[in-house]
Amino acid sequence: MVSEARAALDALRADGFAMGEGFERAHAIAQSHEGEALFDWIHALCHRIEGDAGNANYWYRRAGRAPFDGPFEAEADAIAADLSR
Repeated sequence: MVSEARAALDALRADGFAMGEGFERAHAIAQSHEGEALFDWIHALCHRIEGDAGNANYWYRRAGRAPFDGPFEAEADAIAADLSR
């Protein structure tokens, strides 16, 4: 599970937190783990990157998280830090 989450974050970083192949990979990983809070958080980040705040907020609620207010990279760092706990 941790390795898949790291792979999703690495894919987002590889695309510079923009839409592209890495985004599609990260989104697919998040979707394949729907209902797991960590992956729902990654799903929220994906929708922030996409520019869909409403959908992102849905996934933040599913993850039990407040919407993140900061750069995409900072949110990815926060998710990665959560993986280390």
